[in-house]
Amino acid sequence: MKPFTYIKASNKEKALQSFSTTSHYLAGGTNLVDLMKENVEQPDQIIDVSTLNYNIITKNDKAGLTLGAMVSNADTANNKDVRQKYPLLSMAMLSAATAQIRNMATNGGNLLQRTRCPYFFDIAMPCNKRVPGSGCGALNGMNATHAIFGYSDKCIATNPSDMCVALAAIGATVEVQKIDGTSRMINFKDFHRLPQNEPEFDTTLSKGELITAIHLDASAFSEHYYYLKIRERSSYAFALISVAAGFQISNGVMSKVGLAMGGVAHQPWKLLKAEEFLIGKQPNQSNFEAAAELALKDAKPFEANKYKVDMGKKAIVRALTQAYERKA
Repeated sequence: MKPFTYIKASNKEKALQSFSTTSHYLAGGTNLVDLMKENVEQPDQIIDVSTLNYNIITKNDKAGLTLGAMVSNADTANNKDVRQKYPLLSMAMLSAATAQIRNMATNGGNLLQRTRCPYFFDIAMPCNKRVPGSGCGALNGMNATHAIFGYSDKCIATNPSDMCVALAAIGATVEVQKIDGTSRMINFKDFHRLPQNEPEFDTTLSKGELITAIHLDASAFSEHYYYLKIRERSSYAFALISVAAGFQISNGVMSKVGLAMGGVAHQPWKLLKAEEFLIGKQPNQSNFEAAAELALKDAKPFEANKYKVDMGKKAIVRALTQAYERKA
C-alpha cells in the first residue's frame, strides 16, 4: 500500500478545504481500503468523514425520509421507518455482503462502490477504468459476469450495488456538498453514468464533492415489493442478476411501477419501457412475462454472458410475482 497522509475532519468545512486532486474521502472504508491494499487506488491523502453529523434518518417535507450519508447500511436497513415505508430498500440492503460489512458500510459509500470486475482489481491486467487508455481486458476476455446493456468498447463492467438498484426503482435525490461550500441536488437517475469514452468516472460527481444525504419521496411500494438477487453463493457474493420490483394497485390494475435491474450495466438499470407497459395493466403472469420480454429486448450480451438474457427475463417475472403475492 502506498503511504498517505491522514486527516480526521471535524466538520464539512474542514473536509472540503482539505481536499486536493489526490485525496479520497473515507467513511466506512469497506471498498476503498480493499482497493488501496491492492494498489488499485493510491491516494496521497485520506480525509476521514465518518464522524460528520450526517448520521441520522429523518422525515422530510415530501412525506418521505432523508437518509444521512454516514448512517451505516445496517442501521438504515433496520430502521423502523425504512422497514415500514421502504421495505424494498431494506430488503435489498440486507441482501448485500455480510452483517459485519453492513455494520461498517455507509449510505454515501454504497453509492460510490466501484466495480468488482477482475480486470479492474488486477493491476497486471489492462483496464481503462483503472488506467485510461490501457484497454478493456474483459472485452475479449473473461466476461461471463459483465454488462449486457449500456457498455462501450472502453468498458463492459457492471455496478455492484444492491442498495442502488432499489433506489433506482424507488426514486431518490442525492444531496452533495461542493468544494465551494454550496450544495446541489442530483436526481438518482442522473447520479451514475455509462462508460462511453470515460469509463474511469462512475458517477456525475465533480472532484471533491461530498455526499451528505439521500432524499426519498413519499413511499409508493410499501405493500407490493420484492428484491430478487441471483448469485453464485448465498453470502458475500455480488449479483449475477438482481431485480428490484415495486408497484401500487388501484382498482385491480397497477397504477405506479418501479422496476430496475442490477448486474447488467455500468449503472443500476432502470426498466423504463417495462414500467410504462405495466401501468394500467392487471398484475398477472402474462403481463409480467410481456414486461420481461420488453425489458430485455435491447440486451446485447457477449458469448459468455448470453445466459443473462434468459435469466433476466425469468428474474423479472419472479420478482413481480413475488411482489404481487406478498400482499395479494
